[in-house]
Amino acid sequence: MASYKLSGGCACGNFRYEFNGELAMAAHCHCRDCQRSSGTGSTAVFATNRSNYKFTGKTNSYKFTGDSEKIIERFFCPNCGSPLFSYAEVLPDLIFARIASLDEPSHIKPTMHIYCDSSQVWDRPNDHLAKFGKMPS
Repeated sequence: MASYKLSGGCACGNFRYEFNGELAMAAHCHCRDCQRSSGTGSTAVFATNRSNYKFTGKTNSYKFTGDSEKIIERFFCPNCGSPLFSYAEVLPDLIFARIASLDEPSHIKPTMHIYCDSSQVWDRPNDHLAKFGKMPS
């Protein structure tokens, strides 16, 4: 698997991160919470090990119970509201970061669609990527 050295942050510059490591996955997520937090039908995320990050700045967060019955915490910028990353209790070693928060988002390309069971009729995945009804195991 390829190793990446990337940086990103929020729209106003209040929060920044650097990442250096390998990806666990990159996907278009169609879950209802991603729809609500992005304001559209899906969001592109990449998952990596928490230990590969360096953070600068402050975030706010909220928690909710995911379909695993475990807690998910979403982080966003308290100034501009940019969605940044999530922690999932069911996968405690990973961070799920928004690809759009990268300085160069074109460096990471999703390889699948997840939570397609929740996709909206106006945003159904229609490409060659693998599609999963929920989170693949």
